Formats: sequence, C-alpha cells, structure tokens
Amino acid sequence: ACWGDHFDVRQAAESDAYCKGRHDLLARHDLRCWAISNHLVGQAVCDNIDHRNRQIVPDHVWGDGEPEGVRQRAAEEMKLTAKAAKRMGVSVVNGFTGSSTWGKFYFFPPTGEDEIKAGYDDFAERWGPILDVFQAEGVRFALEVHPSEIAYDVYSTEAALSAIGHHPAFGFNFDPSHLVWQGMDPAKFIDRFGERIFHCHMKDVAVTLDGLRGILGSHLPFGDRRRGWDFRSVGRGDVNFEEIIRALNDVEYAGPLSVEWEDAAMDREHGAEEACAYVRQLQFKSARAAFDDAFSR
Repeated sequence: ACWGDHFDVRQAAESDAYCKGRHDLLARHDLRCWAISNHLVGQAVCDNIDHRNRQIVPDHVWGDGEPEGVRQRAAEEMKLTAKAAKRMGVSVVNGFTGSSTWGKFYFFPPTGEDEIKAGYDDFAERWGPILDVFQAEGVRFALEVHPSEIAYDVYSTEAALSAIGHHPAFGFNFDPSHLVWQGMDPAKFIDRFGERIFHCHMKDVAVTLDGLRGILGSHLPFGDRRRGWDFRSVGRGDVNFEEIIRALNDVEYAGPLSVEWEDAAMDREHGAEEACAYVRQLQFKSARAAFDDAFSR
C-alpha cells in the first residue's frame, strides 16, 4: 500500500536499494509482493476534490488544495507509481480512479445523459495518459470496481472500458464484497470481464436487510448493526467463494488470491489467521479438461 510507512512511491521509483529493502522485509516474514496499491491518490485524479481528499493524499499531492492542481498532481503521482512498480518488480498496481459523476448516481435533481457522458470523457482524458505510461513500463492498472469510482457495477464497467478505448493497461482488481451488497453475482462479473481481471481480493460481506435496515447504509458507520450490510471476515458473510474460485479457474486467472480483511466486530489477528486458512482450503487447481475426456488419459 502506497500510504503510511508501507511503500514510498518516490523512493521506490528512484532507488533499487529501497525496493530491495522492502523485499527483504517481506522475506523475513515469508511474504512476497504481488502487487502494489495506490487507491488514495488514484481517487483524486477524477474526484470533485474537497476536504475529504485532504485526509488521504500526501502533502505533496494536496499542495495548496486547489482542486484542479490536486487532480493534476495526483495524475503525475500515478504515473510515478507505474515506474515504482517496475523497479519493485511487480506488474500490477491496484487502485481507484475517482469519478466526477458518482455523486449524481440517483439522477435527482435530474441528471442528463450528457452529464454522465462528460464524466466518462473526463475519466478517459485524465487516465489515458496515465495508462500510456503504465503500458510503456510494462505495468497494468487494476481498478477496484467499487462505489465512488468510474466503474462500480457491470454496466458502468462496460462504459468505462469503452470510454478508455479498451486500453490494454486497464483492467480490474476483482472484489466480490462490493458487488454482492448491490445484488450482483460476482461470478458473472468474472465470466464477463475475465481477461481484464489482473488481481483478486478475497473479501466478504453480509447483507442484513430486515424491513428496517436500508441498503444505502443510512449514513451509519461500518460496524453499526443498524446498517443493511457490512463487511465480514472471509467465509462468514454472503459471498459464494466456491463459485468465484470456479469462475476464476474457468477464465484461467493465475494471479494471487489476496485476503482483504475487514470485520468491525472481530479481532484483527484472529480474523486474519482464520481468513487465510479459509482461502487456502478453498482454492484448488483446475482440471483443464472435460470430465469425460479424462477417462481417455
């Protein structure tokens, strides 16, 4: 993650020694780096910038806080992230894009089709040059399809791909937890966009609608039991991970299954250990052959 003390983009882009130090730290704990994530800066590229962005972007990206300046500096930081990823030896950067139209998703006050198109055009104009740098560096950008982004469900994902001209460096960080509470089947998302899935989060969510709780969350914080949905430790929610693994095998996904853990009611260390064990017992190698064909081998 490109925040806190995890991974400094500017140091990584310039220093082999810094990258080696990150790898050495991971190796001491029997870990490897499969991707880096720069969600918070990516969010600022297309966002309608306000005080909330100030809380999540580095000082050098925020600058004087003038919105267009923040967006431009965020775009340059994302280009630098591609260079940092290459030096780090990873080929995928996960992140967000932001969106100038997300706040208009309810279509009231009335929102014209031209305004929605302008949002996709803005995304393409800002992210096209960033993705060109990614392609030149041999790195791919994986958007986490997520509320508040230019793509948050199947049809907005199709629209985003179309807007960006199906850029070869643009794909997705698949996270089923953001789809299930919207009423979607994550396996169908995999079926439709399989070749564009560059990374995969294993994350769970529980939908708890009961006639009182609302699907939009009621402006209640995560962890409040009055919410209509909330994230759960992997295996304790409503995500059908069995079908997800089978769908990923069908599209020949060969990347990591990265546990992203959130559960406001559970101890983190207990949850992390439990979630990793759950994912390990769940995954299996694909047969890569029709069942009946196997008898002839």
